[in-house]
Amino acid sequence: MTTTTILPPASRGAASGGFRIDPSRGGRNARVSSEWFSRPDDERYLSLSDLHAATLARAERATARTVESRAIRVEASRDKAERLTLTVPGQNEPIAPTHWSFGQMCSLVGAPSSYLRNLPAPLAAINLQHGLLSHRAELVKTLETEDGRVELRAVTGPDYGRIWDHELVGAVRKIAGDGTGDTNWKVPGVIDWATMTHNPYVDITKETTTLYASDRDVFLFLVDDMHPIEAGRLPNGDPDLYFRGFYAWNSEVGSKSLGIASFYLRGVCQNRMLWGVENFEQITIRHSKFAASRFVHQATPALRSFATASPASFISGIQASRRALVAKNDDDRETFLRRRGFSKPETAKIIETVLNEEGRKPESVFDFVQGITALARTKTNQDTRLDLEGRARKLMEKVG
Repeated sequence: MTTTTILPPASRGAASGGFRIDPSRGGRNARVSSEWFSRPDDERYLSLSDLHAATLARAERATARTVESRAIRVEASRDKAERLTLTVPGQNEPIAPTHWSFGQMCSLVGAPSSYLRNLPAPLAAINLQHGLLSHRAELVKTLETEDGRVELRAVTGPDYGRIWDHELVGAVRKIAGDGTGDTNWKVPGVIDWATMTHNPYVDITKETTTLYASDRDVFLFLVDDMHPIEAGRLPNGDPDLYFRGFYAWNSEVGSKSLGIASFYLRGVCQNRMLWGVENFEQITIRHSKFAASRFVHQATPALRSFATASPASFISGIQASRRALVAKNDDDRETFLRRRGFSKPETAKIIETVLNEEGRKPESVFDFVQGITALARTKTNQDTRLDLEGRARKLMEKVG
């Protein structure tokens, strides 16, 4: 099995071209789709350079400082009952908290943010000030950004290990350039359901982009969908094609950890659902004291390794699972699945699914993995679905 490369049409936006795929196989992943659905236009970027410039400019306007919580003064005017400001040591002018930082501060001192938000600002200020004066941790770390006015973007514990959003985007740029096709890694194309092909040659617009950033986080998704990887054959004799993909996320203000997920997939649809996902792997880094060091020594090398690695191990794993025959008859099939914790109804469903899709009952580890991931796709409960997909992945790893 070899990597297959097909030259693109002369025009990047050409309607013709693409690669025939079978998106019914493997798992489905809705993470990118949920980002795509929720992001307004001002959080969508058309290139990694634009995304990097925006997040870097934000960091350059920022000031982080560690202060005593009891030294923070909460102020509000009766004339402006909806406006609350803070005075922080080292900052000469009042600071306006964002919705996010106000919630962080409330959480830090054990105050119910939903309750305080509904109070007039003077009453909310009294309650919040009391919490800060009696705060046992004593020290907090603030992140302020100046853009016309000074804004408080984050309030965290003193040992919060900030990884800046632009640092993650910058690390991705080193392997992906602009993410627009100047390297193998790019914003993905789209599945044409009429022809069952994945067309990588789709113009990058606000509607199709997968590069996002808000005042709270950054998220990006890229694929190498111009160089498909052949790993076996479909029942009709066509090659079973995969693409490499990864997504990464971070929040410099503490709304989420930093993470990178890498995988192989068979296609991406218009609403950015990932189809035919295999070999999903993920690392996360909490923003703890040594987070920046872990980013340099763990996350960045992992990203670079996946981006430059040969798909040979993935292909050999698929080949090995296809060769690993574990069932010759119905008794073998039932025993194989029941010993791995599948119920009798699940066992019947897995076998039936493989029969319907392949035209025969499962015999190899690969057959059973495809049946298990098909069963996972029917589950509406995310934990159940992830559990099934994890069990399928473990089967593959044992023969890989």
